[in-house]
Amino acid sequence: MKAYLGLGSNPGDSRATLRAAVAALPDVVAVSPVYETEPVGGPAGQSPFLNLVVAMETTKTPREILEMCQRLEAAASRVRLAHWGPRTLDVDVLLVGELAVNEPDLVVPHPLLRERAFVVEPLREAAHAAPPTTLPSR
Repeated sequence: MKAYLGLGSNPGDSRATLRAAVAALPDVVAVSPVYETEPVGGPAGQSPFLNLVVAMETTKTPREILEMCQRLEAAASRVRLAHWGPRTLDVDVLLVGELAVNEPDLVVPHPLLRERAFVVEPLREAAHAAPPTTLPSR
């Protein structure tokens, strides 16, 4: 089934962080262009975010996908200091096939999916993209 992940990064070399995260994901079938957006919520003075959406063809359960996302965040040294604060890597499970999940730590489809332009547009593009090549260096 098709699963979609939203990836974002704002401190440090965000493009390199996103490139490494995408390369570490299995079964990628499409990657949206990178979008630069201002942070939504959180502390003032944050750098802009780079965001993209990845489509995967997978047999993993939503829980297995979440665990994979958390491992990617840990590998990127993600630290949770402030709600919606700067993040070296944020990986959200957006959609997993037609499945619906409503658990304390996992909601699919992502509850803010339709409210975030930095997710909606890349998701649309990933859903209609050709197979990925590589994340552009600029």
